[in-house]
Amino acid sequence: MRDLHDPGLLPGVDAAATRLLEAADRAEPIVIYGDYDADGVTSTAILYRTLSALRPDADVRWYVPHRIDEGYGLNAAALERLAGEGARVVVTVDCGITAAPEAALARRLGVDLIITDHHNAAADAPLPDAFAIVHPTAAGGAYPFGELCGAGVAFKLAWRLVTTHCNGDRATPELRALLLELLPLAAIGTVADVVPLVDENRVITRFGLPACSRSSFPGLRAILDRSTRPGARVDAQTVGFGIGPRLNAAGRLGHARDAVELLLTDDEERAEEIAASLCSLNEKRKRTERHIAEQASELAERSGMTTPDSRVIVLANEGWHAGVIGIACSRLVERYHRPVVLMERRVEAGREICAGSGRSIDGFNLHAALSSCADHLETFGGHDMAAGLSLAASSLDAFREAMQQHAAQKLATDDLRPTHRYDARAHVGELELAALRALAGLAPFGRGNPEPCLRIDRARVADLRVMGSGGKHVAITLEQQAGRGRAAVRAVGWNWVERLRDRGLAALGRGDSVDLLGRPGINEFNGSSSPQIELVDLRPA
Repeated sequence: MRDLHDPGLLPGVDAAATRLLEAADRAEPIVIYGDYDADGVTSTAILYRTLSALRPDADVRWYVPHRIDEGYGLNAAALERLAGEGARVVVTVDCGITAAPEAALARRLGVDLIITDHHNAAADAPLPDAFAIVHPTAAGGAYPFGELCGAGVAFKLAWRLVTTHCNGDRATPELRALLLELLPLAAIGTVADVVPLVDENRVITRFGLPACSRSSFPGLRAILDRSTRPGARVDAQTVGFGIGPRLNAAGRLGHARDAVELLLTDDEERAEEIAASLCSLNEKRKRTERHIAEQASELAERSGMTTPDSRVIVLANEGWHAGVIGIACSRLVERYHRPVVLMERRVEAGREICAGSGRSIDGFNLHAALSSCADHLETFGGHDMAAGLSLAASSLDAFREAMQQHAAQKLATDDLRPTHRYDARAHVGELELAALRALAGLAPFGRGNPEPCLRIDRARVADLRVMGSGGKHVAITLEQQAGRGRAAVRAVGWNWVERLRDRGLAALGRGDSVDLLGRPGINEFNGSSSPQIELVDLRPA
């Protein structure tokens, strides 16, 4: 934990902490303005719980915009409404760095605007004229790590609020316990926002994820119970495939205020009720996402956007739910290995617009690409790998062409060919529990710190079985000669039945020899542990 950087180094943090505590002492209404994704709702909860703990009598409120009705970030109508309801300090979390017009409005309304964010600032536009901007890469700052997510920034501000309250650099034992209680929320936001798990992001997740199961927050326990098996270890995969999607489901298909309430309520019954609702929304999200991805794949192939001559996929269609489009983008990126922008075409205020999201591949800065096409856009924001945007439907063709031209300059044909990097060659006999436990010590895994990947050549298929209730997965027993005997390991392929069929390997069976790439792990079942490989790629030897 000592590897976390001093929060006092964060640009703007001292001015923000001082003003927030001053407002709390003067009973000036403070509004925490969050974003509607998992990073935003955890950021909101971190700051709200901190201010409420430091100043129990303070007038602290929170607000999260509706994804469809209001869109991303700070919006003028909401700011005017909050000012009209008495707000004197508005602090954004996970948004606001491009909100220059809104910052000017805040000044006219007599509201002190504090921006905490981690997204890229607009390249050619001035920063918002806010009371304070807390951002790890702010110009002139000396913060040693620029890859915090919104919840990471909120956690560092919470830390600075605590030490400022204590008139020094150290927290009291009670407030130190509060910060440790908030660490799981910062860890969830860090994993869910797919920032690199290096430097202090690694520290936040390394200590925050295991602490999830010990949380005193009823809402976190309730959503965790529905995302994991009883007694299961909480890791980055738990957040990426369990907790994160359920928190995001509120903002995608409902209203993110439900997710914020889940993380703030101290009522066990209410927490269970919200958690159940979010799980139901998440199932609906999965069905909607699959439908959009299937339609978009068909349109992309039919229009020639999946050929080597096309470097990017840009599509818009009526009926694509704007709250789910971003995940469908990720599915197409995975399938076609090129940047993807998907938008919903709809009529808004009497005019036809396209609004949606984009996802990218390593080596292609999506925010920079959108900046190069800004003349065709009405709004956009985000970072290197993900972004949101909107434009007039009449500008769609021009925008698509501009994106293709930009991508043609930045991406070569080889960049569109999916590749897998492996860390070492291995023999089945080397996959012993002691070695696998040592490799597990490199966790948490994610962007910037991927799971180790091993290459195993000429392994014999001793058994192959379809598994899972839907018959989508495979379990393969692989053998290799080891001394006078044979060593064996179980390899699992999630959703690999269809993948084997697509590759013409449906007839793969006993006795066949294969080369494979796999992520080593340990299968825990009925109290016993055994080596296991998760398939990444496979081919006939």
